[in-house]
Amino acid sequence: MTKTWFITGASKGFGREWAEAALERGDRVAATARKLDTLDGLVDAYGDAFLPIQLDVTDRDADFDAVKRAADHFGRLDVVVNNAGYGHFGMVEELSESEIRGQMETNLFGALWITQAALPIMREQGSGHIIQVSSIGGISAFPTVGAYHASKWALEGFSQSLSREAAGFGINVTLIEPGPYSTEWSGASAAKSEENPAYAEVREAAKNRPSAASPGDPAATRSAILKVVDAEEPPLRIFFGEKPIEIATEDYESRLAEWNEWQPVSVEAHGG
Repeated sequence: MTKTWFITGASKGFGREWAEAALERGDRVAATARKLDTLDGLVDAYGDAFLPIQLDVTDRDADFDAVKRAADHFGRLDVVVNNAGYGHFGMVEELSESEIRGQMETNLFGALWITQAALPIMREQGSGHIIQVSSIGGISAFPTVGAYHASKWALEGFSQSLSREAAGFGINVTLIEPGPYSTEWSGASAAKSEENPAYAEVREAAKNRPSAASPGDPAATRSAILKVVDAEEPPLRIFFGEKPIEIATEDYESRLAEWNEWQPVSVEAHGG
């Protein structure tokens, strides 16, 4: 059955790959970008099956208008993908107020506004699938990207709650948690804080993390995203790439060990 998609941040990266994957198989796609001309190639190639929308996801009113426009244009929304976002690099001490607010406005609030706009439409349909593009950085954390982690951990939290709130309406929620990929996330698309020289050694060590080696190919995620949206029972969480399962296993084993080690103190804190 043909699906209708709404994808934010479709000018490049995962958003572009997934828009093309959906269109190539005959689905219909409404896609957003800050600069509309970055979507011209999809307009030329797919005509009426593709609806380009200029959007800055930090604008709540514009988010609601964009989702409504897409639903009115195609008659329904089956898959909503919150992909728009960027990485901010800076030690926690280095973050300015505007930098952390900017990271949260895009990565967290942008996804929240789009989600809120889509939910009434999907509830009325009795079906829908909301895809939140998180990260291995949504469940683990590393030096230099504390602001990014804060935004993705928050996205994970509200999305897990939403998955339970919306299930009775036939709405599925999936958190895509990619590892490192060859996108512009850490390059041209990234923002950076002014560096404090006190953290020079920490910064250098972070650059040489083995987990960032051998990044994946974004084009390889095309078939994976289609399997996720076509599944009868899609996952709440799924890693994209080889590295995340190693990182998550080590991280969660460490957490469980520490919680258990300190369990006597935890019980003492219960009282009575």
